[in-house]
Amino acid sequence: MKASLLALLAGLAATPAFADEAPRNPTITVTGHRDQVKLEQRSDAGSRLDLTVMETPASIETLTRADLEFRGLRTAREAFADVPGVIAGNVPGNPAVVSMRGFAGNVVSILQDGVRISSSTVVQRDTNTWHFDRIEVIKGPASVLFGEGALGGVINKVTRKPAFDGNHLDALLSYGSFDTLSAGGGVNYQLSDTLALRADASYLHSDSLYDVDNNETRSSGLTASLLFQPTADLSVLLAVDHYSDLSDSAYQGAVLIPLAFARDPARAVSTANGMVIDKVTRRRNYTPHGGYSGADDTTLRSRIDLKLGAGWSLGTDLLWYTADRAFVNNGTRTFIAPSLGFPNGSIQRVLTRFYHDHAFWNVRMALANEGRIAGLRNRFTIGAEYNHTDLSSLRETSTGTLVPQVDPFDPAVGTFPMDGTQYRASNVNFDSRLRTASIFGENALNLTGKLLLVGGIRYDHMDLDRASTDYLITPNPVTRANPRYDPISWRVGSSYAVMPGLTLYGQYTTAVSPVSSILLMPLANTRFKLTKGFSYEAGFKLLAFDKRLTATGAAYRIVQDDIITRDPNDPTLTVQGGRQSSQGVELSLDAAISDTLSLGGSVSYADARYDELIEAGGIDRSGNRPVNVPSTTAAANVAYTLPGVPVTLSGFVRHVSGFYTDTANTILVKGRTTFDAAVSWKIDDQVILALRGRNLTDAFYGEYSGYGSNDIYVGAPRSVEVSLATHF
Repeated sequence: MKASLLALLAGLAATPAFADEAPRNPTITVTGHRDQVKLEQRSDAGSRLDLTVMETPASIETLTRADLEFRGLRTAREAFADVPGVIAGNVPGNPAVVSMRGFAGNVVSILQDGVRISSSTVVQRDTNTWHFDRIEVIKGPASVLFGEGALGGVINKVTRKPAFDGNHLDALLSYGSFDTLSAGGGVNYQLSDTLALRADASYLHSDSLYDVDNNETRSSGLTASLLFQPTADLSVLLAVDHYSDLSDSAYQGAVLIPLAFARDPARAVSTANGMVIDKVTRRRNYTPHGGYSGADDTTLRSRIDLKLGAGWSLGTDLLWYTADRAFVNNGTRTFIAPSLGFPNGSIQRVLTRFYHDHAFWNVRMALANEGRIAGLRNRFTIGAEYNHTDLSSLRETSTGTLVPQVDPFDPAVGTFPMDGTQYRASNVNFDSRLRTASIFGENALNLTGKLLLVGGIRYDHMDLDRASTDYLITPNPVTRANPRYDPISWRVGSSYAVMPGLTLYGQYTTAVSPVSSILLMPLANTRFKLTKGFSYEAGFKLLAFDKRLTATGAAYRIVQDDIITRDPNDPTLTVQGGRQSSQGVELSLDAAISDTLSLGGSVSYADARYDELIEAGGIDRSGNRPVNVPSTTAAANVAYTLPGVPVTLSGFVRHVSGFYTDTANTILVKGRTTFDAAVSWKIDDQVILALRGRNLTDAFYGEYSGYGSNDIYVGAPRSVEVSLATHF
């Protein structure tokens, strides 16, 4: 598959196919001039009412195809981390995991073309961005649109689709540090006036995206879709997506060690007990040979849009998805003080083997109408959705005493044990079957030409069957649970066009979320009800100076009730009743100063905390900040095209403040500021050559924390790459 993909992509990059077609305007943006009419575009993630971003009373960010290429964002994690107010990490079990508006993990939903397959911490992979037409982000609760889990926000990955604009192909090939090769190619072929086809392929190979030992990474993707529009009233899209990824000895982060035993202690982490990251261990990987993290997933989907007349339309989405995933890695690593056999100390490892066999299908129908009520413009949508999930997950964990310890500075990692007798701490298979039936409705009423009132409501009936088979006990007892949930989510909001190009908005919305991922939660947690959340938000959206300036701002508060805590009268009992909240402000702007100079920037501040949280032993964590949640993020970019020369210089700076890795707030990963830059040469209207540098100051920083509070994912060091982009 690798050889075939590389041959295809090389051909796309080098061959001026379709040369006999009429000349077309290239779609590649080289000056860094961002799309200045995003606020006027429709967002699939914002609502089902066909509202523009300007009309929608919510914070919506969009990374377009041009943005992804201008910023050199190769993977989903890189793209998500570039969204204002967001940080992302590559925890092996949760690739491209996201923290947004004070909430992280499974309470941030990630969609595939508008469909939520499962918790983001279950299905998300670090996909090549070549396949995305755009990435839409709606911040804050969105359960009213997409069901449980969308408390912190929603990210919608929109795949590239056919267009009736002639035949053309485009490709992107890059090579850089750590022997990293990334390639993508796509073709749009207009078969007739009513039928168009698009196909895209991608391939990525790297010794390690993080420059870590024994961490070879490769991924590939193939997406194709057929669009049939026999009349102006009917559109039928059929699509297939296939992605595959594999990472050897997946990076689990640096291990904290006592300062007394460190050889070159870094200042990236501050702890209450004097633990540090040692720069000498920067590239060390403690996963035994044979460990890996990988997945193969395939999606078949269709979208049928039918205009019924008199302002009525019907949309139908069908989707079938299957995936096999494997996580054969370290579970936890712990530093052990020097001993007779290990004068430098040692790393004690616990190994895990987790596997997923996942199948999902979904059908959704939505009836929409645009008309008038009492002379006022009104748009509404009512619909129903049903989906079915089957997940089998074998979860095996070793005991630390059965796995050889290793030297932290020169680890002889050994070979990953395949013998099942090694996994005696736990060896359980979870079988989960989830059936969800939903009805939903939305309405947008223009009370005046400037004032728009928007509301929505959703009801879900969730029926979960869980069976847990314990292979450590003979004759393998099976424990079952069958919880049912019936949440209702709703929102109401309004936007007001103060003047052309300036809109003020406000909204109140609710959301629900399980206490942990619904398909993988321990059986003991199935007795808990869904947590409830609410948010209120106000903001503005500005489009000015002949659309050369775009600015958005928001202030918000989000509260999640009924998180798991301990009974204050009996700390041995786990109960619901805790609370977590976040409140903050965000500001983003983009400005095309001239045809050759553009600027962009964003800043966000979030005051996130556990309002009520008691842990084992009766320890009160109230007032502490949640894990992996920075208080501040800021970013800026500039692009300048040299006068009379087809060369563009661009620069990027991003700052993320410190965050904690534990609920006790004793381990602080300090803030960081990174700088990137690029030089691009527009050889002609069809070919662009670029040189890009990342983390130019070679900052040493923690990017995210993992399964244990002592596992710190160190960001990639300084790197460079050269890329070639073509469009014919």
